[in-house]
Amino acid sequence: MEAKQWTVQIYITEEGDDTHARAVLSTQDTSIVTGRGTARRNPIDRPIPEIGDELAASRALEDLAIRLHDVASDDIVALAGHVVP
Repeated sequence: MEAKQWTVQIYITEEGDDTHARAVLSTQDTSIVTGRGTARRNPIDRPIPEIGDELAASRALEDLAIRLHDVASDDIVALAGHVVP
């Protein structure tokens, strides 16, 4: 059985109280799916950048999961009625 490896890279940027994350999934067949997430610090909260990073990254991964599910659903619909050897 062949093992497959998919890679997710998360890119995080901060602009003032806003943190933006982009989660990029790359597969062996060069498919790429991207999810995005943001977090905004409440001005009355202490500035702890790690929390914004965690929230934005988790939201980007959640968005990525939804988009990957949509890709799989589209593939199923495209193959509906076709016999796969």
